[in-house]
Amino acid sequence: MTTIDLGLIGIYLAAMLAIGFYANRKDKGTENYYVGGRKQNSVTIMCLWVSCWIGGASVIGTSTKGYDMGITAVWYVGMTAVGCLLFSLLLSKKIKRIGDKLQHITYPEFIESRYDGRARLVATVCTLFGMIGVTASQLVAAGEILNTLTQLGIGKSFLIAAVVLIAYTALGGFMAIIYTDWVQVGLLVFGILVGVPFAARATGGIDAIRALPASYFDLGAWGWPTIIAFAVSTVLSFFTTMDSYTRCISAKTPAVARRGGILAALLIIPLAFCSTYEGMATKLLIPELPEGTNAMTNLILLTFPSGIKGIVIVGILAAIMSSGDIAIITGSANITYDIYQRYINSNASEQRLSRLGIAASACIGITSALIAWFMQDIMNILFITLTILSAGLFFPTVMGFVWKRGNSQAAFYSILVSTVTVIGWYICKSMGLGGIFNVDCLWPGLLASGTIYFLASLFGKQSEEERIRVEEFLAIGKTQKESA
Repeated sequence: MTTIDLGLIGIYLAAMLAIGFYANRKDKGTENYYVGGRKQNSVTIMCLWVSCWIGGASVIGTSTKGYDMGITAVWYVGMTAVGCLLFSLLLSKKIKRIGDKLQHITYPEFIESRYDGRARLVATVCTLFGMIGVTASQLVAAGEILNTLTQLGIGKSFLIAAVVLIAYTALGGFMAIIYTDWVQVGLLVFGILVGVPFAARATGGIDAIRALPASYFDLGAWGWPTIIAFAVSTVLSFFTTMDSYTRCISAKTPAVARRGGILAALLIIPLAFCSTYEGMATKLLIPELPEGTNAMTNLILLTFPSGIKGIVIVGILAAIMSSGDIAIITGSANITYDIYQRYINSNASEQRLSRLGIAASACIGITSALIAWFMQDIMNILFITLTILSAGLFFPTVMGFVWKRGNSQAAFYSILVSTVTVIGWYICKSMGLGGIFNVDCLWPGLLASGTIYFLASLFGKQSEEERIRVEEFLAIGKTQKESA
């Protein structure tokens, strides 16, 4: 890394802070702070999707898995495109209509509108822990990559990344995320795409990867049971993570919400293949990297010219930051609306909620930073939280939008039992009990959730009040009149 490259990284970090301060001056109320005033266009929605889901784990993880195993790494990001597309086609318009009509901001608010307060409470707990885990994982990645590039030491690198991410997100809220994501997605896409010709030139052409072992061209080399579990978990998580809902709510119209998600899915597909190829090219250039080493960073340092090198590194750092910022703001909304306003002070003023929003964002960021610092390898925590979201919340969420019979008892107990099942199963597997516990904990969690939800809905009864509420909820989602 030359002085030019390091200077570009410094400029990027300073620019993110400046954007946070600028957005803070522009923010007018909590609706702007959490959903950008509900007026964003398709390109902005696309950037919000890409910036969140194609983060540090996606870019670095895909290239590193490509280095270790070959083309099978494409599943890592490829299934993200599938999940984004399915969610956008099936639910984005319904969520936007209901969100605008009922003035919702958070995912648990949808759960309460469809079911009851108990279901909202367990959904809030699951979502909050999930967002803290996501933020912590991105901070670990950001600290590691800054340290690799600058040699400042892991402590200083981690502190810089954490301060910048927490500060611009807490100060600027959703508008700061929008402003920074325009820049971050552009840098990310440029970095990944430009890496292909540089890698090809260094290896002697794109076809040079044919020299790799045959196993590197096996789509199932990762192991089909693992691929299937990962694919299902990824796709389902789109339907149950709160940031999916805030994107739809922040769109100008239902059509814009849907179009933005479709555009994001189309953009993610080439990024999956390019990242995989770059990992495979790195295997040719540096055959013996230590296990777990970041393949993408090594490729950049080895093959990219000065200046371009700095821009591409900033793109990867941007991917990490952009996944962490939306997780912070999502967790902040859980504290502000789903806990404070719902259970502590239902008559809180807009000014009080605005101040609390900034404080909650800082609290989420600091909590995540502490977890990340004391548990540098937090992938297991991230895995278990996302599995809980996917397994426990999927059936109550999706069926709640389309099935009248689903009732509040079914939703509450299916989420609760599934969560306990996933955690218990994971502990048994970690203890090495073997046997049935070798099965991925996603499957027993899904089975428990689905069984309880459907049986309790079929054999349970809705009160007259709940039946009316369900009818109204579903009727809003089916409204056809909308602006293009």
